[in-house]
Amino acid sequence: MSSPNPADVPPLPLLQAPTNRVTKRIFVAATRMNDGKTTTCLGLFAALMALYPRVGFIKPVGQRFVEIDGHQVDEDSYLLDVIYNVHVPLESMSPVTVDGTFTRRFLKQPGETLPLLEDKICRAFDRVSWEKDFTLIEGTGHAGVGSVFDLSNARVAKLLGAKVILVSSGGIGRPVDEIALNKALFDKAGVEVIGAILNKVETDKMALVAEYAGIGLERLGVPLLGVLPIQKVLTAPNLSQIAEEIDGKWLNGRRSSRQRVQRVIVGAMTAKGIVDYIQPGVLIITPGDRDDIILAAISSAKLSGERSIAGIILTNDIPPHEKLLELLAQTDIPVIAAKEECYTITSKINSMTVKTQPQDTDKIPVIKKMVTEHVDLKKLLAAF
Repeated sequence: MSSPNPADVPPLPLLQAPTNRVTKRIFVAATRMNDGKTTTCLGLFAALMALYPRVGFIKPVGQRFVEIDGHQVDEDSYLLDVIYNVHVPLESMSPVTVDGTFTRRFLKQPGETLPLLEDKICRAFDRVSWEKDFTLIEGTGHAGVGSVFDLSNARVAKLLGAKVILVSSGGIGRPVDEIALNKALFDKAGVEVIGAILNKVETDKMALVAEYAGIGLERLGVPLLGVLPIQKVLTAPNLSQIAEEIDGKWLNGRRSSRQRVQRVIVGAMTAKGIVDYIQPGVLIITPGDRDDIILAAISSAKLSGERSIAGIILTNDIPPHEKLLELLAQTDIPVIAAKEECYTITSKINSMTVKTQPQDTDKIPVIKKMVTEHVDLKKLLAAF
């Protein structure tokens, strides 16, 4: 499924709004990218299914997509379908995908293209919502994203007759400010914001944030529906993701590519100094000619009889000695070779955006539990 051109869409009568008016619908938006929309949707979907037997999902406009059977499908729609087996065609869960030339194509003929896009979204919504009690709608970024092609989150929420939940990163002042700004765009579109969820809050600050951010949001007329704690497993990249980010080459232990990295250490000290850091979940970044550090990791693995660290990245495009490679092959220590130097590699890893993937089976129970325990579903449903 490619992003639509007018020629791609059959000349059917245009719909002004979804015909399925019975279904309750929640539009999940965020104050900025990577604030936790997908995590919230994954948890809310499970929570709603515990109460309602028939729950639908759609991401009307997607900017990141995967190729499935030759079609472009939003990656979050694909993720949710893999986890929950929604029993709806993926192309209906992801009606519009924005590729690299989508905006330019739209701007050449907006008057002709927009009605076709809106019609496609409405028809897809009717398909995913057919005989459903609830439909969860995931937005794309903040309220204004998509305005350049007249399909902002605010406009799409209005088009689908949905009520909105805003997700923002935790704190007190900044999230309240950003929620106020986003709410203004939804208000202008005539869309009701029924609550906010604050994500990625330090555990020891949750009560404080809930109290004072709750007061600030109440002044905006936005109920605080929940405060979600930081969960390290949700932000920790695995070795496969890191190898892709740094364009690394696997030298050993690729079968452990799903191992999660909890801490990154630059091996600039002596082997004696590195010993204290040889712990599960630690990724050591060091030049390929630091034989002493490599030997320390090998020795620790052999002494303990199990993997002692998450892995090693060897930098500067320097391969270890052949004998060391042979010793590494006798362990299950993951080793990745990289061309760039330690600082660059470390910076790339620390700045990674880690999104939940279909194979992240360890994350899903954490997400379900977190949303169930920390989101006031009763308050949310009271808005319907």
